[in-house]
Amino acid sequence: MTNQDRPSVGVVMLSMGDRPGPLAEAIRSVQAQQGVDLDIVLVGNGWEPEGLPDGVRTVYEPENTGIPQGRNIGAAEAIGEFLFFFDDDATIPETDVLARLVATIQQADDIALCQPGLTDPVTGEAPRRWVPRLRVKPGELQGGQVATFSEGVVLIRRSAFVQVGGWPGNFFFGHEGIDLAWRLMDAGWRLWYAPEIPVNHPYTEAARHPIYYRTNARNRVWVAKRNLPAPLVPLYLGTWTALTLARVHDKESLKVWFRGFGEGVRTDAGERIPMRWKTVRELTRAGRPPII
Repeated sequence: MTNQDRPSVGVVMLSMGDRPGPLAEAIRSVQAQQGVDLDIVLVGNGWEPEGLPDGVRTVYEPENTGIPQGRNIGAAEAIGEFLFFFDDDATIPETDVLARLVATIQQADDIALCQPGLTDPVTGEAPRRWVPRLRVKPGELQGGQVATFSEGVVLIRRSAFVQVGGWPGNFFFGHEGIDLAWRLMDAGWRLWYAPEIPVNHPYTEAARHPIYYRTNARNRVWVAKRNLPAPLVPLYLGTWTALTLARVHDKESLKVWFRGFGEGVRTDAGERIPMRWKTVRELTRAGRPPII
């Protein structure tokens, strides 16, 4: 295959410069990929990138713009028919992973993205929140069409990404993948999960971030305000309020969550494009009705 025949992939990475060792390993594993033409762009979110290997272009953002907007900035800079969003602490254990992800998307013209199988490099396990299916038996990871995906490691067709406006940049942290998934599906695209294609990612709890409970609640409201038909908004938010009360028992965390919820209600969520009822039916058939 000549260089002109190989698919082009713009790799978008974010870093705050706080884990140079894992970042170096992440970049090394990307640069080892074969069968694709790469353009690697690293966005320094509040950090001026330095000490990076040749072949990595950088964008410096003096202030931390948040994860989704940082990815948007990197996507606008990166060159490629496909965009690979890759966390700076993940690694790719095999050299043909990007080529296989591209081939999976190219199976059909309406596949927008493909999420690989993510496993913790120490335990070898796939934590539940990285598996885009509601009902999963232990050790049984079913690939194919899904209705959501894990944002940290995913390959997306650029044309689909641009069509729906990219990541919701104002979200800063949390639920940006739900927003993008819903908009892609509403535009007629399919999402794909390929657990047989391996990527390693250390497991961490999202709640470790001090802003987690605030943005978790605010962005749930924003997702609903931006995407759901009006009758489903209170159902969606009521369901998630009930789930939060059942799951979170720390009073201070709940206070932060409810303040974030109120912020989401009061503030502008961005452009509202209610999904079609056809999309609601498709999400429901996929096991993820947009009220949970």
